[in-house]
Amino acid sequence: MKTLSLLSTVLVGTLLASCAPEQKPESPGESKASETTPATPAHGRIVVYVANYPLAYFAERIGGPEVEVKFPAPPDVDPAFWQPSEQEVEAYQSADIILLNGASYSHWLDTVTLPDSKTVSTAAAFSDKFIVVKDAVTHSHGGEGEHSHSGTVFTTWIDFDQAIQQADAVREALQKFRPGQVELFALNFDQLKADLLALDAAMKSEGIRLGGQPLVVSHPIYQYWARRYGLNVQSLLWEPETVPDDAQIEALKKILATHPAKWMVWEGAPAAASVEKLKALGVNSVVFDPSANVPEKGTWLDVMKANVQEIKKITP
Repeated sequence: MKTLSLLSTVLVGTLLASCAPEQKPESPGESKASETTPATPAHGRIVVYVANYPLAYFAERIGGPEVEVKFPAPPDVDPAFWQPSEQEVEAYQSADIILLNGASYSHWLDTVTLPDSKTVSTAAAFSDKFIVVKDAVTHSHGGEGEHSHSGTVFTTWIDFDQAIQQADAVREALQKFRPGQVELFALNFDQLKADLLALDAAMKSEGIRLGGQPLVVSHPIYQYWARRYGLNVQSLLWEPETVPDDAQIEALKKILATHPAKWMVWEGAPAAASVEKLKALGVNSVVFDPSANVPEKGTWLDVMKANVQEIKKITP
């Protein structure tokens, strides 16, 4: 009887063991606390690659926690003339969404192919209003090599009405990719739009105040800005970090003879020696930074607000 009882106990124990859940071995470094860690959301973040910093800023503002924005251009180059590596091009191609500026921006697009289904030209809505420049002088600055500003003007976003349309294209692309977050994207876009409308109104006021006063600008990138806000500008090809030579000063004097500007608008903080040379000609300096690349501090919106304050310094 004792033998039968012992055999029954063993059989019952075996059956119970076979019904118990399989216990997996712990991985090195794994603790039981991980069993209570919340699961990662199934959808993950939307990987968005962008052509310039304004689009990165718009995507981050509108997408919020739903997006992971990638802008691989180095901080010391103009993204319009930057050439990505083969690996960086592949990263663009594998993104969920690719936000391009349009208006002939990103010259590297002439040599690569991106998936049409992922690519958004954010300036397409106003392509009929693009400004085209002919016969621009070839020049070089930074490490970008020689280039020309001939063709379509690409600094679209410093016309803040156009910036709103580009931001709306970003919203639409995110909404199409993730329809479940329509309300979040719409709310964030409305908040961004309010900021852009405030910038637009402030610059309109400055344009009215200046009333067609002649200005010179350091680079041929301000055409949309000048058109939107009624500004009377003549363009040079001066770099903020380079002191103009005698030939450049003489060329400026010829411009001033028919376009008597008292102020020059720079795309970046000019060298002190450049400021002094201009003062000798009766020309003062202010900065309106297009912020195509990530600023040293603050955000794109911070830079634009500072730009408006700079323009307020201009006096007759």
